[in-house]
Amino acid sequence: MAARLFLVRLAILWLAASLLTGCGFHLRGSLPLSQFPAIYVQSEAHSELAALLKQRFVQNKVGLLTDYQQDKPALTLVRDTLERRTLSLFANGQVAEYELIYQVEYFIQLPGREPQRYQFELFRDYQDDPNKALAKAHELELLLSELRQQAANRIIRQLARL
Repeated sequence: MAARLFLVRLAILWLAASLLTGCGFHLRGSLPLSQFPAIYVQSEAHSELAALLKQRFVQNKVGLLTDYQQDKPALTLVRDTLERRTLSLFANGQVAEYELIYQVEYFIQLPGREPQRYQFELFRDYQDDPNKALAKAHELELLLSELRQQAANRIIRQLARL
């Protein structure tokens, strides 16, 4: 009886895995980039977004080129900036809430084509409390890290669509 129950569960698990694979399901962050065996990434020297993108390319089995080659695709990160806009104030005039705006601009150069320019903005609300400055600084770093991860995912998805 136990062996039969085990076999039924195994068959159901195999069927579920087959259905998920057959419908094109991929784990989050692992997009098929088989059309890009290698890519050149150009950015500022210490760009955290570029480092995150390179990490994602390695995870997706895309080789990273050290020099630009005309017959290989290239990704150029022009800028990634963070701006803050005041949303609300406390009664004493101090800022209570900010809107964080993360802007990214990049070019994708495919062999034999003109460079394509892309840009997007990501938004987050951030509540500030001057009495908890250290905790809020840490929270801001976490939000910025999350925004960078979301931006890297968006760039990878754009490349997967090409």
